Amino acid sequence: MQEIQQKFCQEGYIGNRSIYTSVFLAQKLQKPLLIEGPPGVGKTEIAKVLAKIHHTQLIRLQCYEGLDSYNALYDWNYQKQLLYLKANSDVNEERLYSEDFLLKRPLLHAITSSKNVVLLIDEIDRADEEFESFLLEILSDWQISIPETGTVTAQHIPYTILTSNRKRPLSNALRRRCLYLWIDYPSFDKELEILQTHVPQINTKLAGEICGFVQAIRDMSLAKRPGVAETIDWAMSLTLLNASHLEPQIVDELLGVVFKNNSDIEQVKSVLPDLMEQIAKTREHKEPLQKLRTLMAIATNE
Repeated sequence: MQEIQQKFCQEGYIGNRSIYTSVFLAQKLQKPLLIEGPPGVGKTEIAKVLAKIHHTQLIRLQCYEGLDSYNALYDWNYQKQLLYLKANSDVNEERLYSEDFLLKRPLLHAITSSKNVVLLIDEIDRADEEFESFLLEILSDWQISIPETGTVTAQHIPYTILTSNRKRPLSNALRRRCLYLWIDYPSFDKELEILQTHVPQINTKLAGEICGFVQAIRDMSLAKRPGVAETIDWAMSLTLLNASHLEPQIVDELLGVVFKNNSDIEQVKSVLPDLMEQIAKTREHKEPLQKLRTLMAIATNE
């Protein structure tokens, strides 16, 4: 497990012991890992890093409402079949439904790979319950039934990551087939460490103020709370503009980097003077920015 932690850190992923333990066990037990948590906390990134440290391919299935087996599993290249029929008068059905005419979608691609790959089933909670049920055979037996050709069994079980933002409850049947990991927003210290890892040129004062700001804002009732990705984007933007600390004007100008919803921007603007005042006080009195969340709650009577 220590090796997993070291490799993840080398790739710039700063996690915790629960994350490293879950990834380690999922690999050793050859079981899928279901990761739930708010958007933007690094769930999908785990699969990307896993592919990098194993020097293998990342096969991603992005889930959405209405996703069916043909888009996730396989389809037949009907155009190629028609051209073949025109060119050959004597064709049997077995030839027409051979692998030459098979279009492999992500799930079949992962199952038939000649080596271990990373299979990312991203945002499974966006797919319909029917599709979730369809996955059960794959996740338990690592095989896929194709009516025209028969059952395909995995040569190498893929490292499988499922992510969910909890848009809807997932079935117990799916959960039983997976190991489970919950990832929440990071603590102030952890987010500061992540920020300094991804934006090494940022000065410590600015990095601390950014983390304090974002941590305080996440306590508000927003349509979309900023994730770690937004924190990093904001830090990069402020660094490009040569900011040394947070100023009201530049914060106001860059709210669109952090918040992706106009109602959220307007809500943040309404408390921005109070928040910037608290940041200035912590700066003046050299108080730890970890206290900013409490100070912000007092300032806005939340």
